[in-house]
Formats: sequence, C-alpha cells, structure tokens
Amino acid sequence: MPIKNSFAEMHEEITGWRHHLHANPELMFDVHETAAFVQERLKEFGVDEITPGIGRTGVVAVIKGRSNNSGRVIGLRADMDALPIHEVTGLDYASTVSGTMHACGHDGHTSMLLGAAKYLAETRNFDGTAVLIFQPAEEGGGGGKEMCDDGMMDRWGIQEVYGLHNTPGLPVGEFAIRPGALMASADEFEIVVTGRGGHAAAPHEAVDTTLVASQIVVSLQSIVARTVNPVKRVVVTVGTFETDSAASNVIAHTARLTGTVRVLDPDYRAIAEERIRAIAEHTALAFGAKAEVTWEDGYPVTVNSTDHTDFAADAARAVAGADKVDIDTDPIMPAEDFSFMLQERPGAYIFLGNGDTEMCHHPAYQFDDDAIPAGCSWFAEMVERRMPLG
Repeated sequence: MPIKNSFAEMHEEITGWRHHLHANPELMFDVHETAAFVQERLKEFGVDEITPGIGRTGVVAVIKGRSNNSGRVIGLRADMDALPIHEVTGLDYASTVSGTMHACGHDGHTSMLLGAAKYLAETRNFDGTAVLIFQPAEEGGGGGKEMCDDGMMDRWGIQEVYGLHNTPGLPVGEFAIRPGALMASADEFEIVVTGRGGHAAAPHEAVDTTLVASQIVVSLQSIVARTVNPVKRVVVTVGTFETDSAASNVIAHTARLTGTVRVLDPDYRAIAEERIRAIAEHTALAFGAKAEVTWEDGYPVTVNSTDHTDFAADAARAVAGADKVDIDTDPIMPAEDFSFMLQERPGAYIFLGNGDTEMCHHPAYQFDDDAIPAGCSWFAEMVERRMPLG
C-alpha cells in the first residue's frame, strides 16, 4: 500500500491528535503535557525506545527497521511549543489557555511526526534506525540547541537530520526547498542611551536622550544601505523605543532601544554587531550622551546541505509529484533553531504548503489539516528511501 494511502486512512486520527494539542498549547520549555501526550502515543505504537527530558523537556524516540545492514541512523524533528498570542480563530477546538496559541503550526508538525512514527513502527520497511525528535522551545528558547548540548546527536548516533515547517501561501501539500541558506540568523541587541534629564522648557540645560536615540535609529539603517553588499540580505530592525519618563514636559534621562539583526550570510553577523556598536556609541558621544550596547547571539543561519537537500526534494517528489516541489525557493528572513541541529549534522529543512491562510504568528492563523497526509508521507518516505530494505 502506498504510504500516502496509509496516511489518508489515518487522517482522522492524526487530525484528532492535532486538535487536542491545539486546544492545550504550552510555551517554551514548559511543554510537560504535550511531551506526555507524545510519549503516550509513542508507547501505543510500540516504538523501540522513548527518552524524555532531552533539552529539558524534549522527547527522543527510536524505531528500528527490519534489519540494520546499512548502519544508517537518520533524525526527524518536529517542534512542540506554542506562542504567547491570544487566539481569534473561533474554532471549536480553539485554545483553552488564555493568551497562548499554536499560531505557527507546531501542533501540526508534532502530529505529523507522530503519524509517521505509528506507520514506521507498524511496517518497519527499512534497513537502519529512525530517531524521532520532539523538540521544545523553538519560539525563542533555543530548544534545538539545548537538545544538541545534551549530547543527542552522539548519544543516538544520528548521522543526518531533517525537519519541515508549514508555509502559508504555498498550496496545500506542495513542497519548497533550496540548498544553502534557507532561513536567516536572528540576533538581538539593546542600546541604552544616558544623557541628562531636564525640563522641556530648558533643553539647553539637558542632554536629550530621545533626540540622541532617534538619531541612532535612523543611522542604524545605513548598515544595510551602505555597509552591506547590495546582493546580500540583511535586516536591521529597532522593535522598541522607550524612555524613563512618561511626561510630555520632561526630557528623559535615559532611553532604551531593542531590536534584531537578521542575515543570510553568517559573516555579516559580526559586521552588523560592530557597526551597531560604533554607530550607537559615537552618535551618542557627538551629542554629549553615552550609549551602552548589549548584543545577544540568537539562532544561526539555517543552512541546507546540497546533497541532503537533493534527497529531501526527491522524497517530496515521490509524495507530491515533480511539479509540486520547488527546489529553488527564495530564502526567507525569519529564523529557525533547527539551524543548531544542522550545525551538528548535515541535513535539510523543507517547507510544506499550508494553503491560503493567515501567516504564521497571526492570531487568526490556522493549520490546514489537509496538509497532514503529505507531511506524514514525507517523513516516512525519508526513512524508507534513505534506508531501503535489501
């Protein structure tokens, strides 16, 4: 029986899992109930090994094929955490947790990997070992790094690793991928400007931090305009601007800016940091103020190996058809902490179409359950194609 037909038969059951997860979202590493639900299903399926608590609350499961002559071990990853967003979908299985929502489809990713786990544990039509990775804290917590730091890759002998993410705007069931940089890095900065507070009627007696910080905001845009090679992609965003005063007749003593830097070329991470520090510090100095910059490294660039991208695309073609797989999709500037796993092992990340829905991180976003058979099939095809029985 073709894989996709098997998942068509399981579609209602897998959809039920997703709706349960959607109604009960959890944030960051606090995914205890989600991880327990995953473990319960994996026990029902009869997988060979289940290990909780990897990367704090991650779950790793092992499924062995009928034979192991190949010695191959591949990892398949899904993320489990939700977002601090108030849901406005009106669905009958909408979030029951106020201010928390699966607004990025991680409930769908987890359910699809569970569906693949059930199929693989039942059939075992492969020669080697599949390691299934259920990860916490993708949404800013770096759960992928935590799992790697726990020694996951070496402990289970993972040789290559793969993941997928739903993509609104791409037709349901279609795939998109590219070799090399697929998603950007995301680093964060904070700039605190200190001047001399005073009365709005006597600006000459103060050092206006609002003015200084405003100049810094404008000047930061010169990094992309005049420092970055025009054919490269870099985004510098100041996301917050706040002062220590809420009064209209006060010149604030301090101002605080926070923002992010996103790049596709890793070399520009250090360049951007150096320019932000120089611009902030010297602009403040020119106005008689002081600027202190704090930089925090975030998720690195998500880089697909060429060979593993080709393999992932072949598996997608087997599932969706050759005309439904874009192998040269444009890279995008959001970040993904699967990048940490790709730094540890070669592999690839692929996008799965979610149809004409609101974008991820929108309070009205909805994962399209019609994408489930294609996602499950791709996970299973990756195992059976990479480790075929002799």
